[in-house]
Amino acid sequence: MDYSRPICALLALVVFYLSHLAQCTNAKINFREKEKQILDQILGPGRYDARIRPSGINGTDGPAVVNINLFVRSITTISDIKMEYSVQLTFREQWLDERLKFNNLGGRLKYLTLTEANRVWMPDLFFSNEKEGHFHNIIMPNVYIRIFPNGNVLYSIRISLTLSCPMNLKLYPLDKQTCSLRMASYGWTTDDLVFLWKEGDPVQVVKNLHLPRFTLEKFLTDYCNSKTNTGEYSCLKVDLLFKREFSYYLIQIYIPCCMLVIVSWVSFWLDQGAVPARVSLGVTTLLTMATQSSGINASLPPVSYTKAIDVWTGVCLTFVFGALLEFALVNYASRSDMHRENMKKTRREMEAAASMDAASDLLDTDSNTTFAMKPLMRGTNDKMRQCEIHMTPPKKNCCRIWMSKFPTRSKRIDVISRITFPLVFALFNLAYWSTYLFRDEEEQK
Repeated sequence: MDYSRPICALLALVVFYLSHLAQCTNAKINFREKEKQILDQILGPGRYDARIRPSGINGTDGPAVVNINLFVRSITTISDIKMEYSVQLTFREQWLDERLKFNNLGGRLKYLTLTEANRVWMPDLFFSNEKEGHFHNIIMPNVYIRIFPNGNVLYSIRISLTLSCPMNLKLYPLDKQTCSLRMASYGWTTDDLVFLWKEGDPVQVVKNLHLPRFTLEKFLTDYCNSKTNTGEYSCLKVDLLFKREFSYYLIQIYIPCCMLVIVSWVSFWLDQGAVPARVSLGVTTLLTMATQSSGINASLPPVSYTKAIDVWTGVCLTFVFGALLEFALVNYASRSDMHRENMKKTRREMEAAASMDAASDLLDTDSNTTFAMKPLMRGTNDKMRQCEIHMTPPKKNCCRIWMSKFPTRSKRIDVISRITFPLVFALFNLAYWSTYLFRDEEEQK
């Protein structure tokens, strides 16, 4: 009897059953339980000490290398008066700790995730120009630590910072400001810890970043290692270059100031006798200009140097004040003209009275005396005629001919002011904008 055929069938059935059983066993593996076992294995008591820094590259005794990269989520405020700015960013650090290596179960465990930073060693990084800062804990703390099978550790956290930003406001509001973000080690020197920017794209900025009065032109990464009495410490920095939006200041400051200056010139076209109108116009524009200047300075820090906006408001205030003084001069000249006219009128009256007295005296004299005087008078008239023949009238230029149309000095002052004030203000604008708009960037620093 041939038993080979049933035995082969039985063996095939056993092999199929065992393979199916193995597949079912693998499918029932709880990887979350495996993660717990691995974490207990690598971070258990007596196995890992978070107080000891990792070894250097390739297990050497060199410094631990930490790679840094940032993602700028938003820049909320840039304060000129406090010289600071607020930023929200995702901060990431990555380093190698060979003590945290584990079995990835054939590639099924990509990484382990922790939310407690004190379980592993952490770099003692701090922001050296920080004023205020806080973490985000809604709904859960925005922080995680990923441990990869080869021992790489990735630390990521979302933070909001208020950082100092020393500003040079000499060209305000036509200026550019550079605000820095500095990160350094607090206790570990470069012999133990070194910070490096991550290769590729170390700083990322969210798309469509909108700022109310600034534009982020560019950003630069650099190193800023510092030496103190206790050693040299690793430091990284990001320089953010902000350009101030000029359109806001053009609408809110420059155009209103120009309008006030032009309104002050209206008094040149008013009648000299309209004293209340000219005085009220000059005083009103002067007070408005002073209020505008004080409002501008209230939003800026009290610096010791002169700013571009100070030059503008100062000159505009001078023009408005000059228009008010011009009316004072016109008023004085008008009174002087009236006094001169009165003097001329009095003199003419006196001369008329004197001529009438002389005529009456001539009528009272005898005829001989009268005939004796005639040749003397005739000779005198002949000489005067000869002088009149040889004398030529003085030549008058265009300005004198034009000014002769305005007989009084007060009217002449008004007419000259109508031309002089706008011309000088236009020259000032030409010099101002050519100076501050086309200045080299090196002079702004």
